[in-house]
Amino acid sequence: MTRNPHSPVAPFDFLSGRRGTVLAPRAMIATSHPLATSAGLEVLFQGGNAVDAAITAVAVQSVVDPLMTGLGGDCFALIKPAGQAVRALNGSGRAVAAAEPGVLAGLLEERPEIPLTSPHAVTIPGAVSAWCRLHADCGTSPLSRLFAAAIRYARDGFPVTPRVAHDWAQNTKTVAADPHAAAIFLPGGRAPQAGEMIAQPLLAERLEQVAAQGPVAFYDGAVGQGMAAYLAGLGGLHTAEDFRAGADAAQWVEPICAMYRGNQVWECPPNGQGLAALIILRILDGFDLGPEVSVADRTHLLAEATRIAYHHRDALIADPAQSEGLAGRLLSDTAIAAMRSRIRMDRAGEPVLWDQPEHSDTVYLCVVDSEGNAVSLINSIFHPFGSGLLDPASGVLFQNRGASFRLDPGHPNAIGPGKRPMHTIIPGMVVEPGGAVMPFGVMGGHYQATGHAGFLSGVYDLGLDLQAAIDAPRSFAIDGRLDVEPTLDPTARDDLAARGHKINVLSGPMGGAQAIRIDPVTGVKQGASESRKDGMALGY
Repeated sequence: MTRNPHSPVAPFDFLSGRRGTVLAPRAMIATSHPLATSAGLEVLFQGGNAVDAAITAVAVQSVVDPLMTGLGGDCFALIKPAGQAVRALNGSGRAVAAAEPGVLAGLLEERPEIPLTSPHAVTIPGAVSAWCRLHADCGTSPLSRLFAAAIRYARDGFPVTPRVAHDWAQNTKTVAADPHAAAIFLPGGRAPQAGEMIAQPLLAERLEQVAAQGPVAFYDGAVGQGMAAYLAGLGGLHTAEDFRAGADAAQWVEPICAMYRGNQVWECPPNGQGLAALIILRILDGFDLGPEVSVADRTHLLAEATRIAYHHRDALIADPAQSEGLAGRLLSDTAIAAMRSRIRMDRAGEPVLWDQPEHSDTVYLCVVDSEGNAVSLINSIFHPFGSGLLDPASGVLFQNRGASFRLDPGHPNAIGPGKRPMHTIIPGMVVEPGGAVMPFGVMGGHYQATGHAGFLSGVYDLGLDLQAAIDAPRSFAIDGRLDVEPTLDPTARDDLAARGHKINVLSGPMGGAQAIRIDPVTGVKQGASESRKDGMALGY
């Protein structure tokens, strides 16, 4: 079943207790934090474009959701200017110049992987470079205007929201190990409760400097040199030149695309795992997943396609230089037919080797402006509070994306000088045959590629509106088990267990999502935001 692109929003059950899809005639923004959404909406209302609003929102979220994102993280974006082709921006940081596998193996005393809280896990942050590249090439408002809300929340403080407070309390161990991080994120020796105020004045200074001077203010001079010296003092191999080179990390790249139910689904190319999402979708495109198909069958097919796609992801996706031509090969009809043939409906396939560190700390947001320009943007520090290492001079909390590298020099994703690691964070964009455009994304670490496929199947196979597709129960085949949210039908869980799936019922929510769809006939924007998070979709 393919959803009619001109159909209205589905009828709503007002007693369900869930959100409805938001409708607005001119512009829409959806983020996972209310302060980010409201700041971006204000920019839109005052005439800023979608890129301006996205930069504003991600800057705010980098202050008010420090577990998930920050200036010390990475960023990817897809943009579709009205009437033009989809463009992709790779804002992921690189390993330092001295990051030779042999050297690191010796420093790590032959450990099998890079520890999450080690300075060797800190790649040069790419987020600030990405924001400034987006602004220089596509923005219309001055950075001082776009950073104003983030600066205010960093300097004067912001109230911790309920979901952020919950996650904060679950992840105190990482920041407790670093006295500088603990001083900011564990005031009084504990995680803040919902409603308490937190300030980060040093972060306000960094944002003011970038607004006035551009990326050089972050990557060069006293700030860049100080961050390098701080990490080197902890045993890292970082140099001022590594940070100086980071100013130009963000690059425009060619997006990759696959069809699902007749719709173009666009993703960023490797080193991101968007290719895995497209593999899953292409596999599923050969099966009936309509409303008459049972929940157990739908969940089983998504799990089997995930196992196959992630096997290829873990073996092959790496720095763009190591992944040239990979998307074309893996998305070919021959390759997809071979993968699809491995799926049996009566039993679960053999679990594939899973040796990536688990995580779920990312923010995703999307924006559509009054001209029809669409932005899909994702920003992350990888794990809760990233590496947990905070430079006391700059106030920057560093990501630990380098933990995704392999230490095996023969692997495509082996760490090496200047390489980008395999990335889990992926923005998405759909272009429908009737002209509708839909930026969308799913947070949740490794789950993201599966989440993209699950969300799109809900929209295009079941005919769900955006919010209903986001609210649907989630599942994820990982590490030889099938994680399911407790809301998944118990009868379906029993059926899946009988097929050999090792069912793990989660105690909490899985991932998060946002989406906006532009109706090509009416121009109405439909927006949806993750009910498992604190955020919202708003428009005007």
